Amino acid sequence: MSENTTTTSGKERIVLAYSGGLDTSVAIGWIGERTGAEVIAVAVDVGQGGEDLEVIRQRALDCGAVEAYVADAREEFATEYCMPALKANALYMDAYPLVSALSRPVIVKHLVRAARQFGATTVAHGCTGKGNDQVRFEVGITSLAPDLKCLAPVRDLALTRDVAIEYAETHNLPIETTKNNPFSIDQNVWGRAIETGFLEDIWNEPTKDVYSYSDDPTYPPLPDEVVITFKEGVPVAIDGHAVTPLQAIQEMNRRAGAQGVGRIDIVEDRLVGIKSREVYEAPGAMALIAAHKELENVTVEREQARFKRGVGQRWTELVYDGQWFSPLKHSLDVFVDDTQRYVSGDIRMVLHGGRATVTGRRSEQSLYDFNLATYDTGDAFDQSHSRGFIEIYGMTSKLAAARDVSFGNGVDLSAPANLSA
Repeated sequence: MSENTTTTSGKERIVLAYSGGLDTSVAIGWIGERTGAEVIAVAVDVGQGGEDLEVIRQRALDCGAVEAYVADAREEFATEYCMPALKANALYMDAYPLVSALSRPVIVKHLVRAARQFGATTVAHGCTGKGNDQVRFEVGITSLAPDLKCLAPVRDLALTRDVAIEYAETHNLPIETTKNNPFSIDQNVWGRAIETGFLEDIWNEPTKDVYSYSDDPTYPPLPDEVVITFKEGVPVAIDGHAVTPLQAIQEMNRRAGAQGVGRIDIVEDRLVGIKSREVYEAPGAMALIAAHKELENVTVEREQARFKRGVGQRWTELVYDGQWFSPLKHSLDVFVDDTQRYVSGDIRMVLHGGRATVTGRRSEQSLYDFNLATYDTGDAFDQSHSRGFIEIYGMTSKLAAARDVSFGNGVDLSAPANLSA
């Protein structure tokens, strides 16, 4: 990574979120020609796989970038972004574990850092004008640096796919232009998102080639039993072996993916107001969330747990909507973290045939009391207290029902006309 922070040419500088692919490689020259600015390419590894960062860095320079900033953010992403999502049990529309939404703020953070380092005034990204990511990038950028401007070449400078291919061939850019993938794919360590192509017809079933992180659950290998150890809501060991958050996700991706766990196919409510068919693979995320939820059932007090479900949903919506750096998201983080104080212990799961099934739980901080729960001899629950509890608990409903009866508004208990007495 270069440490140069001065601009000797006197030109404006624009930082570009760079993937190493066709569109963003073309965007380097395209932006320069249409704005007269110098372009700094920023590539952030959040576990998407593919080419080495140094290869991507050199390609950016070969395509005309004046600087190239690359960052291995996998540990940062897993610890500072995926783990908060796990603590919140974040599932948008009760299904989607925020695969793409979670990666945007960590990328934004590096984009803004690069803009400051290299004296840029604008940050550019490769999003279209009809998706969620344009909002996530631009709201995130201006939340961290209100003075920075935002640019989307596809949306603002008419950089369409066919134009990009023609530009790359005309300028002999070092990038493949003939590869034809029918899908739009975004992936990272937390999961994989697949859309467009024939999936846009919501009657079409996903074909086998859609999936990469998971095997077909129809023909699974033998069941895989795993014990996940949590400390304050974060996985710290798998089968007794210590793991970092990144290692926990990677290990569960491998083992749950082999069993076909974590395949999701939904019609999703996008932030921009349209419905979109999305297919996701998130074997590690879905298995870890299932385990974490069950450990919370054991360790979190009832009223706190009820309230947390609403907080978790709102947290999830904020992150989906690009509000990672918002004041409300920050406040909800404090609440969620507080609920995790006693979420420590072990969860045993069986992974098999597309399912991650909890079969055992134990915790030194458990609120489960065997002597209170048992119906056998030794029951410590004094059942004689229940009569008085029910009387007091039902008092308000009883009084309201009596009032309804006195004013002729009681429940009609007469038999329906089509029933005999």
